[in-house]
Amino acid sequence: MINQAKIKDAIISIIEAIGEDPTRQGLVDTPRRVGEMYADIFSGLYQDPEEHLRVGFDEGHQEMVIAKALPFYSMCEHHLLPFYGLAHVGYIPNGRVVGASKLARTVEVIARRPQLQERLTTQIADTIVRVLEPRGVAVILQAEHLCMTMRGVKKPGSSIVTSAMRGLFRRSAATRAEFLALIG
Repeated sequence: MINQAKIKDAIISIIEAIGEDPTRQGLVDTPRRVGEMYADIFSGLYQDPEEHLRVGFDEGHQEMVIAKALPFYSMCEHHLLPFYGLAHVGYIPNGRVVGASKLARTVEVIARRPQLQERLTTQIADTIVRVLEPRGVAVILQAEHLCMTMRGVKKPGSSIVTSAMRGLFRRSAATRAEFLALIG
């Protein structure tokens, strides 16, 4: 679990290390606020993303299902700065489908961990493959990284795009092209 006391002590040390006064009115509650924020944005460390996909319906559906433009937020593990963007998640069921919100919840749980975008993309795809056993899975993430926007190369508006293709999406150029056309 998140250790609030340890985070509070660390934030006080950071405030002091940058030359500020942690007892100043505007900063006095900052360590507590940061601890609460970290508990939220890293909550995926203590959740199982597979649990959301276990509730499904045997519908016999075997055509593409896409959850398009799902907003997500994550934290780059290299700088502990946010990256955020849109996830496009598609799968071809083997007869069993899940509610649309379940794909969004799976993305959210995996994103709420210290992450790399490449790993996040792979973990989303592999989780869906493991639980749903579909005929194919496609995941594309497009994100802006604050570590590239506000420090380093300072390129606001730039984005990183990653993809993970499994099953029919990897083997069939036509299936992959249909997915790409549908997500626009």
